[in-house]
Amino acid sequence: MTLRVLVLGAGFGGLELSSLLSEAIGDDLDLTLIDRSDSFIFGFSKLDVMFGRKTPAAVRNAYRDMAKPGVTFKKETIIAIDPAARRVTTDVGTYDADVLVVALGADYDIDATPGLKEGGNEFYSVAGAERLRGVLPAFSKGRAIVGVTSTPFKCPPAPSEAALLLHDYLTERGVRDACEISLVMPFGVPIPPSPETSQALLRAFAERGIVFVPNRLVRELEATRRVAVLDDGAEMPYDLFLGVPKHVVPDVVAASGMTEDGWIPVNPQTLETRFPGVYAVGDVTSVGTPKAGAFAEGAARVVAESLIARLRDGEQPPAYAGAGSCFVEFGAGQVGRVDVDFLSGPSPTGSFAEPSTALVAEKRHFGSSRRERWFGRIGDS
Repeated sequence: MTLRVLVLGAGFGGLELSSLLSEAIGDDLDLTLIDRSDSFIFGFSKLDVMFGRKTPAAVRNAYRDMAKPGVTFKKETIIAIDPAARRVTTDVGTYDADVLVVALGADYDIDATPGLKEGGNEFYSVAGAERLRGVLPAFSKGRAIVGVTSTPFKCPPAPSEAALLLHDYLTERGVRDACEISLVMPFGVPIPPSPETSQALLRAFAERGIVFVPNRLVRELEATRRVAVLDDGAEMPYDLFLGVPKHVVPDVVAASGMTEDGWIPVNPQTLETRFPGVYAVGDVTSVGTPKAGAFAEGAARVVAESLIARLRDGEQPPAYAGAGSCFVEFGAGQVGRVDVDFLSGPSPTGSFAEPSTALVAEKRHFGSSRRERWFGRIGDS
């Protein structure tokens, strides 16, 4: 019996799911993986590009390098999803499947924050990171703001990382004393589920003279006045604005009838949607975990194990635990790690591994191991 699977989106969730199913049932698998891009880029690589640590070409992992039994990659744009029929239409053709997995992630609505496009910069998209690579060298004095414009947003540590790495960048250029750095966050502390991580980040901010502005969002940029307006009406003048834009599901998902309150609801234990044979993993869902690659990867494992068990009449896997780890760049050549469990207890819990050079190596291995697993690429790029 051949299992026909359609996987929409080749990010952490889609790549891990495809790899696991190929390894387990390759000869009995007919999996089509669809993505509009030609390459995968780790989220943390955008900071490397932005601050000139790596070239854009060096961080791209081409989907054409994938060679997995039972898996076919299609570089196409999805234009319609019919979850009831498990049918997907692209700009090239139509696909049907026994199992449909939506792993299309979150898109960015730059226009949702007035003035962001005209008066600021966003660093969450690949294009935004590449653009900032050319903008940052011109900033040598004045006020810099790293600001979150909406919740939820991907990779909660990323704004803190951007502020710390901006400090390093300006210090290396010898202009840090002429610059101010502020971080505007919608939480009372940088990483709410992990007090230890939050305290370590707050200490790092204090040591580096970075101003932390808690419990606030940036609602608007007045480009002509160069002022960021917060959600309480307060104003912060700026010369450089690095923004986290509003996150939304892709338009094609919104039009599919799968969403509630802006995201796809799923059974938190199995990642199944209300449509039979249709799953959703990663940033596109409202499952209750952070929008981060490690959590999408963990969700994909649960779906893969469930499909394998069904095909082989085996026992269903344990419920999705909502656990994952995020590496945190502290600057100065140090990386920390936060391990968080969101779903197995009454409330999220987190532990913290102090910044070290050993964790720099661990983060590098995290990337290289997945490059090898998903793309057959050995070594760090």
